[in-house]
Amino acid sequence: MDKLNAIASFVQIVEGGSLTAAAEAMNKSLPSVVRTLAMLEDSLQVRLLNRTTRRISLTDEGQTYLQHCRKILADVEDAEQSLSASQVEPAGSLTITAPVLFGQMHVAPLIAEFLEHHPQVEVDILLLDRVANLVEEGIDVGFRIARLEDSSMYATQVGAMRRVVCAAPELLQKTGVPEHPNALSEFPCVRISGPVFGDDWNFYGNGKKFTVPVSGRLRCNQIAAAVDACARGIGFGLYFGYQAAPLIAEGKLQVVLADFEPPQTPVSLIYPHAKLIATRTRVFLDWMAPRLRTALDQIKL
Repeated sequence: MDKLNAIASFVQIVEGGSLTAAAEAMNKSLPSVVRTLAMLEDSLQVRLLNRTTRRISLTDEGQTYLQHCRKILADVEDAEQSLSASQVEPAGSLTITAPVLFGQMHVAPLIAEFLEHHPQVEVDILLLDRVANLVEEGIDVGFRIARLEDSSMYATQVGAMRRVVCAAPELLQKTGVPEHPNALSEFPCVRISGPVFGDDWNFYGNGKKFTVPVSGRLRCNQIAAAVDACARGIGFGLYFGYQAAPLIAEGKLQVVLADFEPPQTPVSLIYPHAKLIATRTRVFLDWMAPRLRTALDQIKL
C-alpha cells in the first residue's frame, strides 16, 4: 500500500463528504477508493470513519488521525515548493513591512543583501510603528515583535526579545539603582506614545504580572529619540532589547530591574498564506529567516 496516497485519499474523503465525491475529485474509481480506505484502516487496526448508505462521520481516532494527515500533506507540499523555489530565479515585486527602528537596524540591510543576490526582484519597504493589515494593504511579509493573536496569519519565529528598563549612569548616581519596579513611580521616566509601553509598565514577580504607573517630563512617539533622551539622563526608559543595545554597549545606558522583566516577546516573519505564495515570497522567507535569527542572536545586553 502506498501510505502517502492512502493518507491523501482519507483526507479527500473527509473533505469531500463522501467516498463518491472523493473518487470524482481524485479521478479514481469508487471501488479503488473504498479498497484504499479499507487497507489504511486495516494497517492502523482502527476504524477511521463510520459509514452508512447516506453519510460518513469521523470516529474519535479518525479525528486525531486527520489532524496528523493534514500536517503531513502540508509538510510534503512545503518541501516540494521549497525545492521548486530553489531551482527558479525569483522575479517580481515584494512589499515588506517592519517596525521603524527594527527595520532600519536589522531588516533593511538584509533586504539590500537579498537584492544583490536576486536582481530580478523589487522590494517596497514600509517602516511603520503600527500594526499593518497585510491582506488589506497588499503586504507580502511583515516583521512582528509581539505575541501573535491573528490565527489567519502564518508565522516563522526567528527569535525572542527582552523588554529592558534602562537609565543613564549619571541618573542612577542621583536616584540610586531601584531594587523594585514600584520605585519607578517616584522617578522620572521617558515614555513612548502608544499601547506597548505607554504610561503603565508591566513587570513580573513571584510568577505574577503587575503594572507600575510611570510619569515624567518627556513623552515621545519615536523610539530613537526616546532612547537618546534616556541616555542623556532625562529619565528611565522601557525598551525592547535591540532598541537600547547599541547605547548599552557604549556604556551610555545601564539595564536595571532585570529580575522583574516579563517573558521575552517573539520576533516573527508573518505572511497571509502558507500555500500558494509566490516563488519570490518563499525564497525571501527562506533566505531571510536564518540570517535574521543569527543577527538577533548577536544582540548583547
